[in-house]
Amino acid sequence: MRLALGISYHGQAYDGWQSQPSGRTVQDRLEAALGAFTTQPVSTICAGRTDAGVHALMQVVHFDTTVQREDFSWVRGTNRFLPPDIAVQWARPVPQSFHARASATARRYTYVVLESPVRPSIEAGRAGWVFRPLDGAAMQQAAALLLGTHDFSSFRAAACQAKSPVKTMTRVDIARHGSYWRFDFEADAFLHHMIRNIMGCLVAIGQGQRTSEWMSEVLAARDRDAAAPTFPPDGLYFAGPRYGPEWSLPSRTPAYDWIP
Repeated sequence: MRLALGISYHGQAYDGWQSQPSGRTVQDRLEAALGAFTTQPVSTICAGRTDAGVHALMQVVHFDTTVQREDFSWVRGTNRFLPPDIAVQWARPVPQSFHARASATARRYTYVVLESPVRPSIEAGRAGWVFRPLDGAAMQQAAALLLGTHDFSSFRAAACQAKSPVKTMTRVDIARHGSYWRFDFEADAFLHHMIRNIMGCLVAIGQGQRTSEWMSEVLAARDRDAAAPTFPPDGLYFAGPRYGPEWSLPSRTPAYDWIP
């Protein structure tokens, strides 16, 4: 049978999602826990890889197994073997045609920024930080320029393995909650470091270092050197993929209500 799991994790202690020889990745910990629960080797495929220090509100994975368990048993049984900062949120049987990555129609990311003259403490590792005030209207105007289908090469890391830099951005929402700013992005797919590089530009615009129109210039340049420096991973959350209704999979986890 094929099973899909929704996973949430705090990524600060890990070298990203993808398995590495160090074993210090979320995938390594999840597969070890699944192996301990099933007493069989388990290999997972995820909806979207996350870098070191990046978190997930709902990573989705699938894997094949001969073990038969109730959905709630997969959740509780696997969580028994996971560290406190990684947890399975839901489990669902899916057809063999389901693929966590290829079946996704869109992906979502959230970035949380603390605006404060004092660095984060309780939120350390969970939020980005700026000490200069941000202009929400200027950032909104710049963000609107990213909507639609574009070549996002200016926001692409050198190590990116995507076949094409052309992506379709369908949503960029910016909201303030007290001292915290929340940026929500949705697109058909994202390039390596794309959100963090966009965030660097939005913050530069929000702090008055650049105009809102500068975002169009960066986009048109198709050159990484035209954009601002990459923003830290601390406040970045993979909010999860979107799937068609035919798969009957959850679209959110309780973690969505935790961040501002």
